[in-house]
Amino acid sequence: MHPGALKALEFDRIVDAVARLAQTPPGAEALASLQPQTDAHEVRAALAATAETTRFLSGPGEIALRAPADLDAILAAFAVEGRALEPLHLLALATFVASIDATATGIRRARASFPLLGAVVEPIASFEREIADIRRKIDPAGDVVDDASPELKAVRERLRKQRSRLRGTLESYLRGKDTAKYLQQQVVTDRNGRYVLVVRAEHRSAIPGIVHGSSASGASLFLEPLSTVEINNDIVALEQQEAQEVRRILLALTDALRRRAADLQRTIDAATTLDVLQAKARYSLAIDGIAPVIAQDGRLELRGARHPLLIAASGHPASGGASERATSEPRDGSGGGGAAGERAGAAGGAKPPGSHDVVPVDILLIPPTRVLVITGPNTGGKTVALKTAGLLPMMAQAGLLVPAADGSQVPVLRTVFADIGDEQSIAENLSTFSAHIANIVSMDGSLAPPSLVLLDEAGTGTDPNEGGALAMAIIDHFRRRGALLIATTHFDALKSYASTTEGVISAGFGFNPQTFAPTYRLHYGSPGSSLALEIATRLGLPASIIEQARTHRSERETQLAEHLAKIEREMQRIEHERRLVAREREIVEQTQARLHAREQELRDREETFRKRLDQRLDERLREARREIDAVVDALKARTSSIAAEADRRAARLVPTGDIGSARADARTALDAVIGKVRQHADGSPSPSAAPSAGPSRPAAVGDRVAVGPLGLEGVVQGVHDGTADVDVRGKRLRARLDELRVIAAASTASSPSRVRVNVEMQPRAAASSELNVIGATSDEAVTRVERFLDDADMADLRSVRIIHGYGTGQLRRSIAELLRAHASVANFGPAPDNQGGGGVTVVELKA
Repeated sequence: MHPGALKALEFDRIVDAVARLAQTPPGAEALASLQPQTDAHEVRAALAATAETTRFLSGPGEIALRAPADLDAILAAFAVEGRALEPLHLLALATFVASIDATATGIRRARASFPLLGAVVEPIASFEREIADIRRKIDPAGDVVDDASPELKAVRERLRKQRSRLRGTLESYLRGKDTAKYLQQQVVTDRNGRYVLVVRAEHRSAIPGIVHGSSASGASLFLEPLSTVEINNDIVALEQQEAQEVRRILLALTDALRRRAADLQRTIDAATTLDVLQAKARYSLAIDGIAPVIAQDGRLELRGARHPLLIAASGHPASGGASERATSEPRDGSGGGGAAGERAGAAGGAKPPGSHDVVPVDILLIPPTRVLVITGPNTGGKTVALKTAGLLPMMAQAGLLVPAADGSQVPVLRTVFADIGDEQSIAENLSTFSAHIANIVSMDGSLAPPSLVLLDEAGTGTDPNEGGALAMAIIDHFRRRGALLIATTHFDALKSYASTTEGVISAGFGFNPQTFAPTYRLHYGSPGSSLALEIATRLGLPASIIEQARTHRSERETQLAEHLAKIEREMQRIEHERRLVAREREIVEQTQARLHAREQELRDREETFRKRLDQRLDERLREARREIDAVVDALKARTSSIAAEADRRAARLVPTGDIGSARADARTALDAVIGKVRQHADGSPSPSAAPSAGPSRPAAVGDRVAVGPLGLEGVVQGVHDGTADVDVRGKRLRARLDELRVIAAASTASSPSRVRVNVEMQPRAAASSELNVIGATSDEAVTRVERFLDDADMADLRSVRIIHGYGTGQLRRSIAELLRAHASVANFGPAPDNQGGGGVTVVELKA
């Protein structure tokens, strides 16, 4: 990359901002040399790693590397074989390595969601034992503790005793009447590592001892009494032993790490990579950045782009995520408006004076368009947009997320050139125009596609006519060489060139037609007006000068200015109408959503009503079954009573009249129950009131018949001795011929006929001996258990299991209540402990 271009785009300020977020000296050093990459694969990998780190930091993850500021000096000392690190350096290194291990552990725990970070921490080794040893032997203040070794503990114990003995001896001189009068001060001090008394010079011989020096005035002598010389000698020797033992301990701790120097280096290298990633991610979060797509067709499509330095100046990123920012430019680069900048609180390509919000701008160079000419008033945002267009691709190629909207795409550029600002140089005898031309010559010689060329006020610094012609030629030259090019201009010739040349598009920054204040919104397909006189008026230039300037303009220039102003007003009107249409569309979509919600609510209510109706029908059917069971039980009881009466009379034959009467009563009762069920279901008359299907005749083999008062349908399989065998849904039962009503003769039994069933029973699949009702409501469970028992009875099952779980016990109680009243249940109870215990009920059915 061209260094001058990166500086003009202020890429170095971005690097400084990211480097300040580093947590380690090696990380800060690596970030300080951050440069855009030119390999597409490396760029994608860098963006993916930064995006993943951003997700990690935005969630529950944390990267906290507690590196000491003098880490480089510590590592330099560590590299010297046989050199022991200072206690505080050992503690700092242990703290740093422990923070690396803690960070790696957190990342490994979430590795499934963050595979790239997981790969970074893979080489990180654990130094748990070495760290524990350092922290056990060195206290937080940096002192080696007594328990660091038995030898050190013994030496320090002897030192304490000797110092206590010395202190007692010296204090005896301070307290003694015979010696205290010779002392200059009542203190014990240290001189050259020896404990001494401060004696008056004139009493030098009063206390025998060794003089270790005198005060500056000579009035005091530092005297070591002869009685303490031996003790002092012992203390000095013990202190030397202590120092030697401390150095041995520190060297052992240092060597424990030094023996794993390769592991330590890999760990620190991985920590440096983590530090670089976390700094990039934190900066990306601060500017609300997104990972742009690497374009395959060389397009530069920045939607809702914002200059990161303006975001930092505003003090906050845009409100809402990047995915929420609206964009409206057409993706073919042929027109449209910058509605992304209309929302309050948006941040982007230019910052209104006195405002804390930055307006986003769309930079679109979508093939076949390769050249964008930006026009508009001064202070309207042209230069900021130009810098944004060059800076954001450089940030992406350096692995940084960019402040733009989702859907943005950038190419991987090999060269970027920027001619921005006044490059005149007195030392090199270059005028403004000459400096611009020299810069363009340098660009042409170094151009290597894919490349981006940024020209601010192309062709300025000379005659406007010649400058405009030269600017057109320069832009066309770079376009033919395949470069992407963005230029800002005030030249009418360039505006016409952009409107008439294939592959070139113009866009103008808008302004308020009433106040002529810039709106900082870029309108594609609109050649913006420079508004030099209007801007000068806003900046306070006297009105007389402005009026005189208007008289100097040619008629053609006046007409052109009026025409451009008219176009701007039309663009404003169209934009206003577009916003109104968008608002109407939003209202329509909201109305449709409400209608859909209302429709769904009605469907839900209908479904709820249907379920309630089904529940009421099921409840009525259960009641009917209970009444039928009662009728059957009464019939059995009456028959048993008749049989018992016959036994008492010693007559084994039961009077047929009594039995017939009992059956007739039971049939009447059953017909009444069926009639109530039918009336409850559809209001149809009861079976007893239904007219006869036709003349009655005895059933024959093959006839479809209705059996008994319940009207169960079946086909006659055989007839003998006044009874018939009937197949009812695969079950064979025997009934008397007078209880059968022929529905269809044998020849038409297979043809469709109107079914006269009073209580519909749906055919069941193969019966199961187990039913699971966990999760069902009590009413649902009772209904399912009732059907389950019917199926089991039809399948001749004699023992079944109902799984209801423990829970609150409500399901178990409701099912038990049903089982107690069910006619087919002989008994029931909880399953054995090894088969479910109280969570399962075992039911025995009657034979």
